[in-house]
Amino acid sequence: MKMTGRITTTASGLSEGMLWNFKDNSIANFLLAHLGIPETLIPELVPTFGVQGELSSGAAAELGLAPGTVITYRAGDQPNNALSLNVLQPGEIAATAGTSGVVYGIGDKANYDPLSRVNTFLHVNNTDKTPRNGVLLCVNGTGILNSFLKHNIAKADYPQMNALAATAPVGSDGLTILPFGNGAERTLENKNIGASFNNLDFNIHSTAHILRAAQEGIVFALNYGLDIMRKMDIRIDTVRAGHANMFLSPIFAEAFATTTGATVELYDTDGSQGAARGAGIGSKIYQDSAAAFVGLNRIKTIEPDERLKDAYSDAYNNWLSVLNSQL
Repeated sequence: MKMTGRITTTASGLSEGMLWNFKDNSIANFLLAHLGIPETLIPELVPTFGVQGELSSGAAAELGLAPGTVITYRAGDQPNNALSLNVLQPGEIAATAGTSGVVYGIGDKANYDPLSRVNTFLHVNNTDKTPRNGVLLCVNGTGILNSFLKHNIAKADYPQMNALAATAPVGSDGLTILPFGNGAERTLENKNIGASFNNLDFNIHSTAHILRAAQEGIVFALNYGLDIMRKMDIRIDTVRAGHANMFLSPIFAEAFATTTGATVELYDTDGSQGAARGAGIGSKIYQDSAAAFVGLNRIKTIEPDERLKDAYSDAYNNWLSVLNSQL
């Protein structure tokens, strides 16, 4: 609106605001009526990829761009992050692990979690003929736990912490950490159980165990959310993420791939590149999405380690029993 003077929206955007009727493939007028919101407040719907408006002369002057520049794409942060990773088809998953952790999986059915522990959106490439829904889970306490340990316990940089964590065994000799110390968690039905160290043994556990248990705890919290998505028929074949944040840790990447059973692909990309590619698709600079991702550079692939599969499974089950005792 600020850039064009024109107020429009998209079906994907409405779905992020819970204002889309997935069954009827239309605006959720029944919800508007229930909330007392006039239907006239819903603006014109435009395609996610396509003309959203033209840059006004006032906005162009402020931005140093040409008036009339066509704006051809818009999306929310996580759908756009998925686009930046070329996550568009069922079985493909986008993940981020910064301060909080997000996993966004693509499905072709309008399934949902009755407890609203995860959210369903229309994905950016959804069409009537080829439905594409994005199911989003979020864990608030992800990289913030690693950062807490860096500043308060490890007193080392992240590569040093990763190297030290690697000296402890999978499962951290029974030490488990619940990473839920950054507010109420949607996957826990909006409960705020806090972060906790469990089964700490002063005679066995060291800083190395704590650092490894933290990274494993984050992975297990994300896998707990993925289990919810699996029950919604979301396939988890390939997980794509930017080569950044927690995925820079070999321990984290190994634990994530082996615990989830998915191949993890790390890419040199970010949300701004995704937005640029989306605009290229919308303006038909690219003939299709496949052409838009020709230059996407995969840096690394991490396969599940079959040798450690049982050890991670046991560690996850141990973590899960601790979590269930606190819910």
